Amino acid sequence: MDQSKHDAGMAVRRSVLGGAYVDGSRKAPGQFGAALQELITENVWGTVWVREGLDRKTRSLLNIAMMAAINHAGELRLHVEGAVNNGCTPQEIEEVLLQVAAYCGAPAALSAFHVADAVLEELEG
Repeated sequence: MDQSKHDAGMAVRRSVLGGAYVDGSRKAPGQFGAALQELITENVWGTVWVREGLDRKTRSLLNIAMMAAINHAGELRLHVEGAVNNGCTPQEIEEVLLQVAAYCGAPAALSAFHVADAVLEELEG
């Protein structure tokens, strides 16, 4: 394990997703899933998310589009919350999902709109 990448990844992951979620996800898989959690922390969060080429807001919007396109509602929910934490507005999230509709189809976008709407309502109240 590259400790500096792990530490950087953990800092970004906590900032975007929240400490409670990260702590829960690291405990949930038990021994079997621990290696995956470390891989994600080091390589996704500690290598990709820390790059200077895109800001966190843009990365969040991209993740929303990708999770909607591949119809991963659980990860989409998580990344909508993360996008709000990174300063994305409901209008920006809506525009991304409209782009998904244009390029990935209405079924993917409809499902994603339902998830995003539920998350945004939860966050508002």
